[in-house]
Amino acid sequence: MDTETLDLPTPPESPHNPLPQLRKPTKADGYPLHQLIAACPPLDPNSVYCNLLQCHHFADTSVAAELNGKLAGFVSGYLIPQEPDTLFIWQVAVHADARGLGLGKRMIRHILARDTCSQVKRLKTTITPGNEASWAMFRSLARDLGAKIEQQLEYEQDTHFGGQHDSEILLTIAPVSPQAAPTPQQGD
Repeated sequence: MDTETLDLPTPPESPHNPLPQLRKPTKADGYPLHQLIAACPPLDPNSVYCNLLQCHHFADTSVAAELNGKLAGFVSGYLIPQEPDTLFIWQVAVHADARGLGLGKRMIRHILARDTCSQVKRLKTTITPGNEASWAMFRSLARDLGAKIEQQLEYEQDTHFGGQHDSEILLTIAPVSPQAAPTPQQGD
């Protein structure tokens, strides 16, 4: 799992400081998502086609954040086929213009509040050991949800990535109660 931002408490919305609007992604978000990820190093880039599939096939378990008509944030996730009560968060991206708003956690909670996730009991993601922003955000999310965190090595640098990528640690947050998440905005 990649994430690019450390979430701070969400400031109140004002005419001078609008909050990004959250919505389900559409196919039209595929290319803008590709551009967003490119603007958020060290996120792992995917092909435009992969980003299109994230926006189209996984729309019910992903969220797009729009600010001033542009894609400012995105969380891609899916229900694990062998564990339909588990939401896997694949990637969290927040553009520099939207950082410091608590957007990463807000987007994940938005997904958890959807009817699609009504049976979710666990949230999983993978994080590289050095990605302090991701660790901080997911630890904060677990605290907010009153959940515990377990971690274990999931993908090893040499065995699974041919030495070309850092190892990925599987983080499991449970129990997750969708009722603890806010109600999605209209249109979701």
